[in-house]
Amino acid sequence: MTDQQRTGRPARRPGPHLRSAAGAALLAAVLAVGAAGCSGHSGGGSSDQGAPDQLAGDPLTAVRNAADITGRTGAAHTATELVTESAEKKASFTGTGGYDYVKRIGRLEVQVPPGAATTGKIVEVVLPGTVYLQNSGAKVPAGKWVKVDVRQLPDGNLVSSGATDPASAAGALRGVQKAELVGTETVGGASLHHYRGTLDLAKAAEATGGRGGDGLRMGGQTFTVKEVPYDAWLDDQGRLHKVVEVFTFAGVAGSKEAKDQVKVTSTTSLSDFGKPVEAAEPSASDIYQMKPSESPK
Repeated sequence: MTDQQRTGRPARRPGPHLRSAAGAALLAAVLAVGAAGCSGHSGGGSSDQGAPDQLAGDPLTAVRNAADITGRTGAAHTATELVTESAEKKASFTGTGGYDYVKRIGRLEVQVPPGAATTGKIVEVVLPGTVYLQNSGAKVPAGKWVKVDVRQLPDGNLVSSGATDPASAAGALRGVQKAELVGTETVGGASLHHYRGTLDLAKAAEATGGRGGDGLRMGGQTFTVKEVPYDAWLDDQGRLHKVVEVFTFAGVAGSKEAKDQVKVTSTTSLSDFGKPVEAAEPSASDIYQMKPSESPK
């Protein structure tokens, strides 16, 4: 989540400047809120022949395996929530959608809170290393999409579009450094194993590899708290049902002062494993090509 999202003032940024107008258009999707603000290995298809997946007894192994095991379900439907908090304000973004682990593509519809530069909802199509945004800014024609390489975004699109895509949320767990079993809890009617600890996004990017690791790598470079806290809920098969990850960045570039930090709590819930997901890459004729000098606002 950018400082623009938190305060509506474009002069303050959480990290390096965006390197294209397309990247700026993505962040403009939730500008002026006036409030604080798994690809790679998971891209496999159905489970291989043989014994079914099973939750590992060791907490560290169980959580690190969650992305791969979840990916072998073929697809999952998702609900997301992104809450941003600073010393001054707070805002919440919610979304629904799904991810196809076989085709390595997902679709999310994110509800924009009151006061944002855009209204209604942002529609996102996510692929390893790429995100397409619809309704992302005033200068983008209705119905058109903006295509963005996640390497153009300081946070790698982990938070800047109002949601963490399901593949990245799960992929981050490949970088888990600490894990403890909190207990067994009922979530959404299912009995799940609750784990808690910290993860390293740089290590998660390395373990994920390829374009799927790009967003995790960018986030690891930008976020100011390198040991990212998480909570994860897994079933007996080791599938990920819910993960909460807390990211922190400097609202004032370079500042380490507590008052300048912005905390973003990202919650991703997965369900209906194996149920088909409707997601397709926009056609070339529907992509809006912004000029390098063009402002999305």
